[in-house]
Amino acid sequence: MRIALAQINPTVGDIPGNADLIRDAIARAKDQHARLVVFPELAIIGYPPKDLLLKPDAIDQCLLAVEKLAKTCTGITAVIGLPVRSDKAAGRELHNAAAVCAEGKIASLHLKHLLPTYDVFDEQRYFEPGPRVDLSTIDDVKLGISICEDLWNDRDSFTRQLYHDNPVDELAAAGAELFINCSASPYIVRKHAFRLKLMANVAKRHKLPIVYCNQVGGNDELVFDGNSCVIDANGKLIAHAKDFEEDLLIADVPMGDEPTKTDNRIETPKDGLASVYEALVLGLRDYCNKCGFKKIVMGLSGGIDSAVSCAIAVAAIGSENIHGIGMPSRFSSGGSVDDAKALADNLNVKFDVIPIEPAHAAMEGMLNEMFTGTEPGVTEENIQARLRGNLMMALSNKTGAMLVTTGNKSEMAVGYCTLYGDMCGGFSVLVDVPKTMVYELAKWINDDPGSPLRKQFNGITIPVDTITKPPSAELRPDQTDQDSLPEYDVLDEIIERYVEREQSVPTILKETGFDAAVVTRIARLIDINEYKRKQAAPGLKITGRAFGFGRRMPIAQRYDSNAKV
Repeated sequence: MRIALAQINPTVGDIPGNADLIRDAIARAKDQHARLVVFPELAIIGYPPKDLLLKPDAIDQCLLAVEKLAKTCTGITAVIGLPVRSDKAAGRELHNAAAVCAEGKIASLHLKHLLPTYDVFDEQRYFEPGPRVDLSTIDDVKLGISICEDLWNDRDSFTRQLYHDNPVDELAAAGAELFINCSASPYIVRKHAFRLKLMANVAKRHKLPIVYCNQVGGNDELVFDGNSCVIDANGKLIAHAKDFEEDLLIADVPMGDEPTKTDNRIETPKDGLASVYEALVLGLRDYCNKCGFKKIVMGLSGGIDSAVSCAIAVAAIGSENIHGIGMPSRFSSGGSVDDAKALADNLNVKFDVIPIEPAHAAMEGMLNEMFTGTEPGVTEENIQARLRGNLMMALSNKTGAMLVTTGNKSEMAVGYCTLYGDMCGGFSVLVDVPKTMVYELAKWINDDPGSPLRKQFNGITIPVDTITKPPSAELRPDQTDQDSLPEYDVLDEIIERYVEREQSVPTILKETGFDAAVVTRIARLIDINEYKRKQAAPGLKITGRAFGFGRRMPIAQRYDSNAKV
């Protein structure tokens, strides 16, 4: 069967715009003689729609839009994701559904059964699980249609299954001859390799091919990597779409004993740092485009975080749309200003310098009497960061450019950042990127032959001194980050274990041999700085556990994994 996988980039809530994307893909699939075209989960409203699902008019508009799209489905069948109302008197009012559109109408609806509530997912807030498993038939082929999480309960892929039921097994038992999975699976570094293994396990166990169509694009904190693909009944990859961009993949899928054709397109997905780079660029570009921002303004300090953030911004919306600002204080080194200017020159970014010394001196004078009898410390240091935040917000307000903040995951974890200072901004690119990975990204951007920026600018874009000099906030004389923090390779491992793996302090100590006082202190800093993170700009998720709406920790709490009970 010739099947089209319509890997579209929907905008959440833009039902007419998303319908146009779907309509165009149906027409193009028809032109290429596909019998079936498959779209992602909730394609008509975009994923995740969150509390837009609580608006009754939105649900009505989704159904009306899909009914209109169904009228275009003559000579081709389309599977389109949408929310629909439940016909039951009890339970939640909506189902997460896939509509099979054929012969000018919605022929059947297939309901999602497994509703994730972990990490960034909260589908039980909105949806009732599907009460039954149904098949659909095209050209005498029985389709087993599932939606995203329905595929993710394979006993051979997980040490502990999260759900008691397995919809895919039930579809196979009901007589399915081809699995279709409509998905909105967010990007996490190294996740796609696991997806391929999962699908291969399911296909081989049931001896049935799988067609997997995933959403692509950035929606708020989440980035969807696409990577739609087809796995044959032997668990072999036989077709693969592009990653991090829209694509219409046409695949001839063998049914029964038919031989596999070898002329299906198989794109090679990116992995490692290349995939992280693409995810950050796509996430920032779509956030700007979908929110209506044409320009970005950002502080350029000469440090590694602002340099990588600027490089990502240039790749996302172009050098001509980026404005970098240097804001040296009395403690800023001449080398830092030079590095910031060199970066801007390398990337063809407009760069201006606004010294903060006049405002800094004025603030100290205004507070001098109130601070009499106290020793200078963090309060005085933070005045500089807050002055910079004030300047950057003023420029953002005046020009309409979005202020991108440049903090990384390591700093956000332990509160090594200033509220209403360097945390000011509308969006954060590196908020889920550990400091060690920031350095790796900088080197990749500069040196890897596959680096788009290296190709675009014919060589190194991030100044070498920015990468090699000791990291510093430059808020006091001769300051370095390691005056306050352990080495970043140690810090990042503690954060990864404590935040992503939820390991206790005793477990971290046992498995790493790190200094007990260091681990205890870092765990305490992570816990007590939740109030800062609650006020931080939204940013892109690339790891298994990001700060933000996927990690719901209380602010007022005193949990201690070292406590004696």
